Amino acid sequence: MVGLGRVRGRVGTWPRPLTVGWRGLHWPLTADFLKSARDAIQAIVATDFGPGRLMPWVPVVFGTGIAVYFSADREPSWMAAAAIFLACVVLTGFARRRPVAFPLCIMASAAAAGFALVTARAAWIAHPVLDRPAFGVAVSGFVEAREERERTDRVTIRVHSFSDLRDAASPERVRLSVKRGAAPAVGEFVSLKARLSPPPGPSRPGGYDFARDLYFQRIDAVGFVAGEIKVEAPPAALGWQLHYAAFVDALRDSIDRRIRAVVPGDAGAIASALITGKRDAISASVNDAMYVSSLAHVLSISGYHMALVAGVVFFVVRAILAFIPGLSSRRPIKKWSAAAALVAAAGYLALSGAEVATQRAFVMTAIVLLGVMIDRAALTLRTLAVAALAVLLISPQAVVHPSFQMSFAATLALIAAYERGLPWAMRTGDTSVGARIALWGGRQMATLIFASLVAGLATTPYAAFHFHRAAPYGVLANLLAMPIISAWVMPAGLVALMAAPLGLDGPLWRLMALGIEWMISVALWVGTLPGAVGRIPAFGMGALLVATAGLVLVCLLHTRLRWAGVPLIILAGAMAMMTPRPDVLVSGSADAVAVRGPDGALSVLRIEGNPFAVREWLAAESDARPAYDPHLKDGFVCDPAGCVAKLANGTAIAIARTAEAFSDDCTRASLVVTTRQAPPGCAATVIDRRMLRASGAINLRQEGDFWLLEATRPAGTDRPWGRATTDSIDPTTAVRGRPSARDATPRPDDLDADD
Repeated sequence: MVGLGRVRGRVGTWPRPLTVGWRGLHWPLTADFLKSARDAIQAIVATDFGPGRLMPWVPVVFGTGIAVYFSADREPSWMAAAAIFLACVVLTGFARRRPVAFPLCIMASAAAAGFALVTARAAWIAHPVLDRPAFGVAVSGFVEAREERERTDRVTIRVHSFSDLRDAASPERVRLSVKRGAAPAVGEFVSLKARLSPPPGPSRPGGYDFARDLYFQRIDAVGFVAGEIKVEAPPAALGWQLHYAAFVDALRDSIDRRIRAVVPGDAGAIASALITGKRDAISASVNDAMYVSSLAHVLSISGYHMALVAGVVFFVVRAILAFIPGLSSRRPIKKWSAAAALVAAAGYLALSGAEVATQRAFVMTAIVLLGVMIDRAALTLRTLAVAALAVLLISPQAVVHPSFQMSFAATLALIAAYERGLPWAMRTGDTSVGARIALWGGRQMATLIFASLVAGLATTPYAAFHFHRAAPYGVLANLLAMPIISAWVMPAGLVALMAAPLGLDGPLWRLMALGIEWMISVALWVGTLPGAVGRIPAFGMGALLVATAGLVLVCLLHTRLRWAGVPLIILAGAMAMMTPRPDVLVSGSADAVAVRGPDGALSVLRIEGNPFAVREWLAAESDARPAYDPHLKDGFVCDPAGCVAKLANGTAIAIARTAEAFSDDCTRASLVVTTRQAPPGCAATVIDRRMLRASGAINLRQEGDFWLLEATRPAGTDRPWGRATTDSIDPTTAVRGRPSARDATPRPDDLDADD
């Protein structure tokens, strides 16, 4: 019995551990180990997903629901989307006492709400879209918007009357290019003749869909004016929206004209962009230099500009009120100053054009100022979450726009970095005044470098996906330019704007221009450095989504679990590098064809039309050649009947221009591209205009004896901005082939892409 007791005591004191084996390795799963693991998991869950931690995730899943809508092949039913949302809300109510199910149901409801919102909005704004080109169309209507560009102006017209388009539905709004300087003012009623086309789809599979963007702007057709624009008496009264748009546009134009009269050239154009948001007059060379140097964010009115305007007004008003005897001790002048700053920020939002980045900046600024007015501190991540929800509620389609993605990615990364990495820069010690000044300068410089690195890294996946660019010297350019912008350019511009009604603004605009000239010099100099233009080949949406997931995990989580986002970002980079390259690219109207030659570069034959598709193809290939380079077509051999190019393996690609060309091309080439209708007996794979009209631009890749076809509008796709036809092809199809008053008409070479 004694021995048995000892055995039992030994067993109770030294329990045999449970082990899990894997390839000869064993880990003990003792009760203490399991308890420690459970406690660690509970601590992580409580820290990252506890009360108050889920708010920043709501806009993430809300935006995910919107993104699911845009990924659908066919238009969802708004009634079905609403029913799913209501079901999620009911489940959330039943799960309110369950600690795990309740937050999960909230997230499901947020995703369903995003999906239902954008579906309902698309149904609400449903309008006819022009489905084929129309020539010499008589249009009359009100000018709703006007844009000044480098070569041409552009106007959006709300159509009042339209010449007969036979069986086609008349557009409600059209966007037209006109000769530079010939655009009428917003609010005027005009009549004109125009050549119209359907809104352009992506220039390549996976490219940005301009037709989708224009659909949510309620624009049904694009084109250009042919002939005179006649301004007439309006047949009906202008609504309040058009009156407001005309007033704001006139105000912006007057400020723009004043600035550029005092400061000509790019300096004046950039000064106007910083104040009015009109940045289309900046020359292409300077605009490219700003993007290459990573200074383009200065041109987009965002959080920095909004915070400066609100901050200056807040402190000036508070200082003035503080000078009034007895007022500061009896009245809440801090709250009054915040209210004045909020009004100034709202005015700046209206004056600048209210783009997505500006909307986000205004909402965040307004939340901070309202917090001052009600004595509540604003939480940064919550502020960003509220701003994101506000923007998506107003414009849910913004979630697929590069401006929204880059703006919120940069802001999210900066807030997360400030909370976890930058507070050291704000600490002070008991040092002398001189040492403190020196330390302040060092901290400011280090903070600027760190912030530039964080924002640049956060926006790199989106800049690479949409623009195929990176900025290797972005930190250097921002370090040299941003202090001047902060301390010189923007304060001078704000004071000049306030002095304009008194006629004392001229010297201040010139002072502002001196700082802008420095920024332009920095941008141009950085653009000449070796490797300054970081070109990145195109990659798929999957890599961007994985990178976004990694960024969200790193920024929103607070425990070590956030480092799970780093492998996702690395995986996204690997996915981007492994993206296969097409062998042949064909534009949506067959007016441009590109073939990958033996040297791996594209040879491009542009038959006619706008060079936008060619520019997009070259950018997606990280090819620095311009679209007008005459050597682009060196890989093609042409005669009056057509052209021929060869792949690296000798496979012949033919472009047939005449009916007689098919007799040779169908027997000798593996692939024939034509703007004609191919004969039914052609032995080669044929891409003709009928297929392209249905499927849009096409990429082809040769795999053995087959051609893999990828279309921008594959079979089964039926959206309001891209209707399905019987000639559409499958998303990835394998086709067997052979193994081998003022003339407002713009000039053709002035017509840029309608983007």
